[in-house]
Amino acid sequence: MQLRFLGGAGEVGRSAVLVDDSLLLDFGLLTAEPPQYPVGTPDPDAVVVSHGHLDHVGTIPALLSGSNRPPIHWTPPTRELALTLARDTLKLHGQSPHCPFTENDVKRVTEVSETHGYRESFEAAGYEVTFYNAGHIPGSAHVLVDDGETRLLYTGDFHVDEAEAADPPAGFDAGEPPVGQRLVAGSTARPDADVVLCESTYSDVEHEPRATVEHRFAQSVKTTLWEGGTVVVPAFAIGRTQEMLLICEAHDIPCYVDGMGKRVTEMLRQYPEYVRDPDALRRAKSHARFVTGRDGQRQRIADQPAAIVTTSGMLSGGPAMTYIPEIRANPVNKLTLTGYQVEGTPGRELLETGRVEIDGRVMPVSAQVEAYDFSAHADRDGLRRFLDSYDGAEILVNHGDRCDAFAEELRADGHDASAPELGATYSV
Repeated sequence: MQLRFLGGAGEVGRSAVLVDDSLLLDFGLLTAEPPQYPVGTPDPDAVVVSHGHLDHVGTIPALLSGSNRPPIHWTPPTRELALTLARDTLKLHGQSPHCPFTENDVKRVTEVSETHGYRESFEAAGYEVTFYNAGHIPGSAHVLVDDGETRLLYTGDFHVDEAEAADPPAGFDAGEPPVGQRLVAGSTARPDADVVLCESTYSDVEHEPRATVEHRFAQSVKTTLWEGGTVVVPAFAIGRTQEMLLICEAHDIPCYVDGMGKRVTEMLRQYPEYVRDPDALRRAKSHARFVTGRDGQRQRIADQPAAIVTTSGMLSGGPAMTYIPEIRANPVNKLTLTGYQVEGTPGRELLETGRVEIDGRVMPVSAQVEAYDFSAHADRDGLRRFLDSYDGAEILVNHGDRCDAFAEELRADGHDASAPELGATYSV
């Protein structure tokens, strides 16, 4: 089996791996100015997609711009999320020369789509492929590819629940403390494999216990609301928005939801078997008030003691850029960042300088700014616990900015590990 790394090797973004020039695993983009796409122009016989985040599905429609129409295999939520992102990309960048696909390409995606549940093996480009729950977002999958001789496990992005539930912090009042995300349960699948292609996003980070992070967030928000302030909660539309709504409901925090996260929340309600607690998600949706954005509604909401969960998670666009000018001058108000802020984004700039650029204007922010680690990726301990199940397997490390260092650490512990280079072909 030969693997060609078209993206995601030594970087986070534009994940794409071509197996034997016939089976393509993911085809994403790297958010930048301009966006960066996978290297090369593959012409696969079939495509298998691990999950519905932009860095894994963002360029999928471009595969259908020529005469070839390879089938695209994914779980039902991943299909819906990929189409939502593609339509949003067209809305934002359809007229840009950097947009790699057209509206017709997006329509073709629906024509070649084939959906599969977890543990339901199917044939793709002559391989037997099986999805396993990866615990990252609803529908996310580990992908097992079997050619009859070699079994390749492509982890995609994944999350594992904490090994043991930590004692809840004093005052924790939201029932049993979560040992992972409220939205989806962590990955427990460990299918037999000869080769493991493993993500490494947080290979040098140890996450705080989720109950501790959640408690600190809830107490901080409640304090601000009690003082009459407003809290803007920037969150990624897929996964993070729903997680924050679940937390707000569990802690009885009044909240609004705005941006693309509204559509995604509605959609995920249609796939109860892919979330941890469908009833909790139903309650969270009912608890939140959905923002329409009409007639100055956002300006009025920004004056209310409530949490506003809104895109974008790194402040690179979306309704967040309407709320921040409204709340930035009052030091009682608060901005709570809920995910990693990539270097060069407005969110990172805000953390480092206390200022944010909106529509070309650099604005000082007097409101309090806080950052919380609600990551949906396995941390260092989670990665190691996962890979402990694959003693004797060859491990290829990708999807991280320190792949070489993590591979070296794994080798020091006796694993057969290496970090592929972008554009390179590896025989396994």
